[in-house]
Amino acid sequence: MMDTFLQRAGALDAADQLARFHELFHVPEGKIYLDGNSLGLMPKACAARVQGVLHNEWSEGLISSWSGAGWFHLPMTVGDRIAPIVGAGEKEIAVGDSTSVNLFKCLAAALKLQEGRKVILSEADNFPTDHYIASGLADMMDGYSVRDLNPGDDLAKKLDEKVAVLILSHVHYKTCEIRDVKAINQAAHDNGVLVLWDLSHTSGAVEINLKADDCDFAVGCTYKYLNGGPGAPAFAWINPRLQEKIQQPLSGWMGHFDPFAFTPDYQPAHGARRFVCGTPQVLSLSSLDEALKLWSDVDRDALFAKSRAMTSFFIEAVETVCADYPLTLVCPRDASKRGSHVSFDYENGYGAMRAMADRGVTGDFRAPKTMRFGFAPLYLSFADVANAVGHLKVVLDGQEWDREEYKIRGEVT
Repeated sequence: MMDTFLQRAGALDAADQLARFHELFHVPEGKIYLDGNSLGLMPKACAARVQGVLHNEWSEGLISSWSGAGWFHLPMTVGDRIAPIVGAGEKEIAVGDSTSVNLFKCLAAALKLQEGRKVILSEADNFPTDHYIASGLADMMDGYSVRDLNPGDDLAKKLDEKVAVLILSHVHYKTCEIRDVKAINQAAHDNGVLVLWDLSHTSGAVEINLKADDCDFAVGCTYKYLNGGPGAPAFAWINPRLQEKIQQPLSGWMGHFDPFAFTPDYQPAHGARRFVCGTPQVLSLSSLDEALKLWSDVDRDALFAKSRAMTSFFIEAVETVCADYPLTLVCPRDASKRGSHVSFDYENGYGAMRAMADRGVTGDFRAPKTMRFGFAPLYLSFADVANAVGHLKVVLDGQEWDREEYKIRGEVT
């Protein structure tokens, strides 16, 4: 059976118009990397860019590099590179801080627009930081609360006159389900509710059109499919129809209309720049800026199509080659409703993923029993996918997951 999938992988790779991008990334020798949905590979150009910032812009240019090297403008320069990937316009995205901080900023700004409404509707099984931030903010504000949106709930019945903001992930971090952005936005707006979208498992792998679908707010990280590096700054987008109305709660000096006027009163910058807070993280922003340059040559339709084909190929291969084992698919079978990662539940999932890693196949694990595999179309081949399935088969056949060292959970899974 494996031979059949390896042959098919070879044919698919031969027809892959994105194959040339693989050479632009550093791939550790002997590694099959199926964790780009957690941390993307390093584009080779990033090392030279960071070295240049260190040895030229910082060590030699010093303070003059804020203007001479464009440091001051990096939050918006980098935002403009992200914009076409998520269907946004020029000068509409600000980059800086973390996803959690940007969630706080956008959520607080949205609540400020919704006087009289004091309920945040947040999916209970979303990536935890989204729910944590919503709860933390509600606890700080008199009379505000978080209402859970549970799997299977009728969204329309939850969107009453008390709800101010709905927070959703476009692609769910465990189930990989893609939400119908346009339909949800319309339902929310019909009930006077604003929507804040988390694009952390979307950007760079799954199609999204923020402006065309009339989104209100969106945030996302850049270290997954955008390959910005560990802890790379996140981004925030606000629909232009709202930009001049919102009041950003973290009114730091770099979001001021004229930060070097040093006036005592805060006057927000025009547009998305007002969502910048403190001093930009120059080293990480520079690395991200370099990582995003290659996207100007990426055919995004081909990218999204490869993502769907690759996840479908993986599911078919796993369910065929590993059919003797109780692996339960927990993501949609319909590729149009599935993000760029695939999750299988397995009772011995943690040990299995540890064993896979020791074999050179990196995925990740999400408690209590989800094995998660991410597919970054820019640098993965179908041969990588087929070979990973072969390793999974060996792990299961040999019960390699049952080693004593795999029964101790690490701090990071």
